Amino acid sequence: MKPLTIALSKGRIFDETLPLLAAAGIHPTENPEKSRKLIIATNHAHIRLVIVRASDVPTYVQYGTADFGIAGKDVLIEHGGDGLYQPLDLKIAQCRMMVAVRKGFDYAAAVQPGCRLRVASKYPNIAAEHFADKGVHVDLIKLYGSMELAPLVGLSDAIVDLVSTGNTLKANDLEAVEHIADISSRLIVNKAALKLKYDVIQPIIDTFAAATQQAA
Repeated sequence: MKPLTIALSKGRIFDETLPLLAAAGIHPTENPEKSRKLIIATNHAHIRLVIVRASDVPTYVQYGTADFGIAGKDVLIEHGGDGLYQPLDLKIAQCRMMVAVRKGFDYAAAVQPGCRLRVASKYPNIAAEHFADKGVHVDLIKLYGSMELAPLVGLSDAIVDLVSTGNTLKANDLEAVEHIADISSRLIVNKAALKLKYDVIQPIIDTFAAATQQAA
């Protein structure tokens, strides 16, 4: 049998996944933040981690390159979730998907039905659906970083982005004006892998579920 492959991204999700992996008896042999390796071995010869960009985790799992992985709800909504089994909300890496604007911007007037708004986001599908439900026409500008800069230099009227503490918004004279969704990370599993490697994967799912419930 091929090694069981788990797709993870660096940063907060990886850090908050470590206790769940430990509960399942899985320990990485290296810290991906310090290693340049993209495939990380574990204390089990048949289990390995692949370190990928957060937005790519669902793709690796969907196509079976990874058997399962952990991805934020934001990424899954944007990806579409086709071909993925999503058995658990792990309640980790929690934040909120919000609309934010410059302080003083009359957002209420700008989102009346029939109005047009320029919106910058790395989540164009989420943003488009949100404003379509409000009857607002949007010109979407896709960005990959420094989202807060867009309204400050006139690139956009608003941004749609993840907000955790809100400190970055405050530091840049922006404010969150509308809540779109609560976001946390999900366990996602390749459906074919679950059938072929059920005896290996299901106990890990059960352990993650127990650890998540205990932490709640």
